[in-house]
Amino acid sequence: MSASSQTTITPHSQEPLVTYQYPSTTELDGLVERSAQAQKAWKNVPLEDRLKIGHKFVDEFQAMENEIPLELTKQMGRPVSQNAGEIRGTVERAKYMLSIAEQSLAPVELKDTDKPGFKRYIKREPLGVVFVIAPWNFPYLTKINSVLPAIIAGNSVILKPSPQTPLTAHRLQSAFEKAGLPADVFLVTHLSPELTAHLVEHPKVDFVSFTGSVANGKAVAQSAVKTGFKGVALELGGKDPAYVRSDANIDYTVAELVDGAFFNSGQSCCAVERIYVHESIYDKFVTAYADQVKKYKLGDPTEPSTNLGPVVSVASADRIKKQVDDAVKSGAQALVPTDLFPIAKPGTAYVAPQVLVNVDHNMDVMKEETFGPVIGIMPVASDEAALELMNDSPYGLTASVWTSDKPESEAAFLKFVDQLETGTVFLNRCDYLDPALAWTGVKNSGRGVSLSKFGYDQLTRAKSVHMKIVTA
Repeated sequence: MSASSQTTITPHSQEPLVTYQYPSTTELDGLVERSAQAQKAWKNVPLEDRLKIGHKFVDEFQAMENEIPLELTKQMGRPVSQNAGEIRGTVERAKYMLSIAEQSLAPVELKDTDKPGFKRYIKREPLGVVFVIAPWNFPYLTKINSVLPAIIAGNSVILKPSPQTPLTAHRLQSAFEKAGLPADVFLVTHLSPELTAHLVEHPKVDFVSFTGSVANGKAVAQSAVKTGFKGVALELGGKDPAYVRSDANIDYTVAELVDGAFFNSGQSCCAVERIYVHESIYDKFVTAYADQVKKYKLGDPTEPSTNLGPVVSVASADRIKKQVDDAVKSGAQALVPTDLFPIAKPGTAYVAPQVLVNVDHNMDVMKEETFGPVIGIMPVASDEAALELMNDSPYGLTASVWTSDKPESEAAFLKFVDQLETGTVFLNRCDYLDPALAWTGVKNSGRGVSLSKFGYDQLTRAKSVHMKIVTA
């Protein structure tokens, strides 16, 4: 990649797919000015009319459902057979956020506590220009979390997609244009790291929504305060744990946790990356888990029969393999023979799925984000031991507990809810975002909220109105 452009490399073939030129600083400043001017008019459009455009946008996006899967596979490597799920999920999230917009953005009336001669209420106002920096791993789902609510709330949006998935941004742009969104309310730009920092620091950018790594999130947060105190939302990494209690349904739990760890080749911020299993069922669980992982078909993601594709790049593959190798050198045992997956050769983006046992928290594979098709499994003697290990992490995005439907099991789960240091706690499921729930993280997993009513709160500001009625 040169300093003046970016090129997307298809993961499975390592062939160039598309190249975009970067704007000059002057051109980028002009883009921000256009966005700011468009927002001044857009915020005055009645919410009812904004919602009509939002629903039309969803229809236009859904009309592309047959064109997107192969195009998405060529950009980021997920098996083509699995991309319809992201399209459905994007539509589901969008429709939900549209359905709650009126209630979420309504003024908060204080009539019950108003004194005679006074009227008070709190209204929600848009922030202005929202800059969205989006990732590549679930490019439509992650974009819709912030882009659509921001626009519906009366903001304008400038979107910088990942260089790995640039075409996804232009799909959204096309859908908005066909839906009748006024010009410049939604703009797409491709930027170098230097230009990205310039836009984060720009005084006419009012809010930054970033999804990506912890290191880049810190850089965004630092840049955002150089010219003021604009808001920043950070959706960062995870090292999400699962705990399998002694009374869990093993067959069900194994199937769910294999998918939770290996879907999208493990490239999800909320993928399960470490599992703690009660020692009484540990051996049975591990055997069943490894047997299931061995059944994956790792291969060309454009083939319908493939259910595990490459990771995003050769560099990512090398990093993941090193983490596994380092763990094995430190005493971990790899349960999946790599010769079952001959396509995973050095110099390619293919990584053989792996299950590691005899692991501990001195190993990076149990402490640092893997973002690949690898899982570490440890036995524990009690709920208390599991809780301590689950919280022993610099991250805090999601955690899951797997147990029976007995009243005492639910009571045990609720203790975990109170004590786990995460933004989401799951019971008998994992790796899922419900748009009705606030998506948020603690510790190095970020700050801020997307989805739910709280997602709208983040993309608006409160304005208090205090009226004293004076009669003539």
